[in-house]
Amino acid sequence: MDPKVQAMYDTLRAKLENIVPDVELRYKAELAVEINALKEERNAVILGHNYMEPALFYSIPDFTGDSLELSRKAAQTNKDVIVFCGVRFMAETAKILNPTKTVLLPSEKAGCSLAASITAQDVRALRARFPGVPVVTYVNTYADVKAESDICCTSSNAKAVIESLGSDTVIFLPDEYLAKNVARETGKRILFPTKDQVITFKGNQIQTAPYDPAAVAGSLIGWHGRCEVHEKFTVQDIQAVRAQFPDVTVLAHPECSPEVVAAADFSGSTNAMIRYVRESLAKRYLLLTECAMGDNIAAANPDKEMLRLCMVRCPHMNTITMEDTLAALKYNRYVIEVPEDIRQRAARAVQRMIEIG
Repeated sequence: MDPKVQAMYDTLRAKLENIVPDVELRYKAELAVEINALKEERNAVILGHNYMEPALFYSIPDFTGDSLELSRKAAQTNKDVIVFCGVRFMAETAKILNPTKTVLLPSEKAGCSLAASITAQDVRALRARFPGVPVVTYVNTYADVKAESDICCTSSNAKAVIESLGSDTVIFLPDEYLAKNVARETGKRILFPTKDQVITFKGNQIQTAPYDPAAVAGSLIGWHGRCEVHEKFTVQDIQAVRAQFPDVTVLAHPECSPEVVAAADFSGSTNAMIRYVRESLAKRYLLLTECAMGDNIAAANPDKEMLRLCMVRCPHMNTITMEDTLAALKYNRYVIEVPEDIRQRAARAVQRMIEIG
């Protein structure tokens, strides 16, 4: 075996021998060495989201993290090429922040159900319906939607972003569950005009009433988008696991339903989950998020047990492979472009998000 491949294999085996079959590690080590050589040749940086499969996650990215962390790294890079091992809206964000650099997305199919749930025209219609109300858009959206927004946010800084606006009423798009969780956290009502609903939180109790235009002041105005991964987790899942493992610590992503978040022990972004497991003294965890991340956290914390509900893998993140990452660097594909007028307006919203942190 080539010495570089052997060294990569040894590194991966030390981290992943209890998670990834050995035959796969040997094959992935060869790919990783070739990718890293091309990365140097092309003066490229590889950004890897926390949802990447373990062999990729622990071999080729220069930086790993959640959407906010990778947005920061994209804004700071001095490399000529950015390869984004994530989904399209993330690669678009990198291009928004780096208009003169080449941004590559290894898979054309790496979309997002949440990003696809809203259009720029939808945002313009909401602005017309609620004139003067600021628009906060989750970073999990496409560039043209960001361009119609006042500021973006991530799951980790949504509350801080809303509070930074100093506005009693805010349009918060497009994740229905994240909006509900933020509404409960900020003590606001949340309105869903498209669903004819007003929702009020009293502790863990949720009260729903018909939409009332008089209830707009002091509310969040939400949308009906959902993540196709996180919406699948249920309170019954948590109850079943707790019945079998009473000592389990349950962590839920804020894109899960408010009922699931309330039943969990902790809710936070993917980076916050990683920190929680690393710093917690508990021995057993259940992560209610994309299941590849459970493998990545298990590899980083071999003394802690990760329970799995791994019927849930993001079909979009799963299209990013090491083979396609190699092809992206070899053949300069798939190049992400954002029209300049959209990019400039979207950049203002993204930069404001990054400044809040």
